[in-house]
Amino acid sequence: MDINGKNPKREYDDEVEDDNLLNPAVVKIPSGWFWMGTSKKQVRYMYLREEWAEQWHAEGMFFIEQPQHRLFNNSFSIGKYLVTNEEYHRFVWESNHRVPREWLGFNYPDGKAKHPVVGVSYDDALKYCAWITSETGFEYRLPNEAEWERCARGDKPRIYPWGDFFDPWRCNTLDSGKGDTTQVGNYSPAGDTVEGLADMVGNVWEWTSSYLRDYPFDINAEPPSPGDMSRIVVRGGAWYYSKKLARCSSREGVLRDYTSNSLGFRIVRSTKEEKSG
Repeated sequence: MDINGKNPKREYDDEVEDDNLLNPAVVKIPSGWFWMGTSKKQVRYMYLREEWAEQWHAEGMFFIEQPQHRLFNNSFSIGKYLVTNEEYHRFVWESNHRVPREWLGFNYPDGKAKHPVVGVSYDDALKYCAWITSETGFEYRLPNEAEWERCARGDKPRIYPWGDFFDPWRCNTLDSGKGDTTQVGNYSPAGDTVEGLADMVGNVWEWTSSYLRDYPFDINAEPPSPGDMSRIVVRGGAWYYSKKLARCSSREGVLRDYTSNSLGFRIVRSTKEEKSG
């Protein structure tokens, strides 16, 4: 607190009052069928072209992504970018929510306003969704695992958002050598999905609203219940993980109270069809 007993408010040059922080850019994903998971054909493809895939295949590490199966998604809109520090800061300021562990006191690190917020748990992300819903009148939530994968690979079962080959110039992974998070959209448009979503792989892992379960994915599964400590799926890889985890179908599971300097989230906004349905 400052000498007047108030929380120190970061100077934004009026950015704090900018309604754009409450109106995140979203991309509408049309309804339709898509492929989820890794096929045997894709395993063979990577086995011949990716030096790490032989070991993964031998150790059965692709099994968690199999079998590849076809699902139908209803239309929805999802954040073009990960939730940023400046967006999360407004939430913290106005709701008196706890700050992420990686912040310096009440503020995020200098120069990282437009970097993805990290150090947030699953429940922190849910609280942000509830807050922005109450502030805007739109319903915001986390994507489930199937929605996330549909966004990452588009309308075809691509291994990476841009195709079936890895390119370190298209995303922020260990192979890219950045050594930290990067501003959202830093790799656009080269690293974007076919529908224009940025940073779907690399930069930071992203929370989903799905338990880590064997495939095929249950599209009607309920989201995690409060207090349930089963592992929740995170997707996308991150800046200090290699390309092997920056695939559209790669999946990991962590506890809901887990936080990391490589884990953030993006949000889904309900469409009119969802509300009326």
